[in-house]
Amino acid sequence: MASEKSYKITMLKFGTVETVETERLRLRAWSIEDAADLYDYAKNPNVGPHGGWKPHESVMESFSIITDLFMKAYYSWAIILKEDDRLIGSIGYEKDPRRREINCLELGYALGEDCWGKGYMTEAANAALKHGFGALHLDMVSIYRNPENKRSGRVIEKCGFYYEGTLRKANLVYNGEVRDVACYSMKKEEYNALLCKGK
Repeated sequence: MASEKSYKITMLKFGTVETVETERLRLRAWSIEDAADLYDYAKNPNVGPHGGWKPHESVMESFSIITDLFMKAYYSWAIILKEDDRLIGSIGYEKDPRRREINCLELGYALGEDCWGKGYMTEAANAALKHGFGALHLDMVSIYRNPENKRSGRVIEKCGFYYEGTLRKANLVYNGEVRDVACYSMKKEEYNALLCKGK
């Protein structure tokens, strides 16, 4: 029998998100009007393949990703840079198939290449964690990455995730390649301990 906590995750209304503000960013719900902006960064071959998804080939493909995934299957935010109100990336939660029996979601993100190296994703990820352990009442957040994606690894480390190990040949990606996957997680009590340390 599923626990009461896992039932809460099952009933979470994916696609409906609250706006979250940080010093430089606004995390807001996706709109169908965002398709061109999503395509603008998602067509870049240096962005998607690091996360295991293919570069977008058209604005219509980006439109479908928004309507079929971001607005339905994921708890996903568009990342808006406040200084120019520009959409620069995405971040959000989805169900973790490896942890079906606990109150846990998997965090994922992508950022336009022109915004790399400026601390935006670490800022967005910390905001998503605060929302996840607060408003969503999560007990754990997991995150997985391609071991070759060093930039993502630095974001994960800065946020304070615990490295669990690497599953070898465990992730089938869009081009048929089977990759290793580095696994990380954070429990609510670990997140609270980081807050106490002022991290």
